[in-house]
Amino acid sequence: MNIHQIANNLNILGDYLAQRDIEVLTSNALYETYKISQVDLLILFGGSIPHGCDVAADAVKRGIAKRFMIVGGEGHTTQGLREAVNRLYPKIDTEKKKETDIMNDYIKSKYGLHDILLERESTNCGNNVTYALEVIKQNNLNPKTLLLIQDSTMQRRMDAVFRKHMIDQKLELANVINFAAYRVKVKVIDEKLTLEPSNLWGMWDVERYITLLMGEIPRLSDNKEGYGPMGKGFIAHVDIPLQVQEAFNELKKDYGDFIRIAHS
Repeated sequence: MNIHQIANNLNILGDYLAQRDIEVLTSNALYETYKISQVDLLILFGGSIPHGCDVAADAVKRGIAKRFMIVGGEGHTTQGLREAVNRLYPKIDTEKKKETDIMNDYIKSKYGLHDILLERESTNCGNNVTYALEVIKQNNLNPKTLLLIQDSTMQRRMDAVFRKHMIDQKLELANVINFAAYRVKVKVIDEKLTLEPSNLWGMWDVERYITLLMGEIPRLSDNKEGYGPMGKGFIAHVDIPLQVQEAFNELKKDYGDFIRIAHS
């Protein structure tokens, strides 16, 4: 497979995983699709590149959500977040801090947002959701609409985890709306794979981005090895389009070693 085919297949995976239920994060877009101008609760999840903080905070400042929650303890992305924030904002203490506290400190400092719900203990995609639901209960909230913002490589899985727990706990939410924190394209420049746009704050390098993409399709698969109901049961069933599965299968020939194994 030549490098241009590789780039095309990576973009098929990236476009599929970066689930956005509305094209732009505006009240008008919400109204056009859901006949609402504001969601009850926006949840920003740890695990996203720090650019996601700006996406979420800017939307909250513009009144897109009644309440705002940040979710995230410590996981495989935490150190990268600490380093990215420390480079640009050395006055923000990041040492040994959990993701939620780092993101909260940054958002308070830059955007002046203070009434933020915080969840600090989750370590993976599964308990991101269960602990977020606990915070909702503890604060006596009854949101009918949720807006989820996660790293683009994990957005579709986050949706599937939420759907599973909504079913398990018999929650009646009118809408769970997804908005992946970013969208990038893999392009070939000077016979090398590059990411565009190239200026997203804290964006993964190409190799890490490929690793994250390649790790998601096996997790989303509803078979005995996957996370779906027929496998580990961590997520609700996800339909993987044939084009996406074929792109993944072709990429495995060159990038099989990039599939990161994890528990959730």
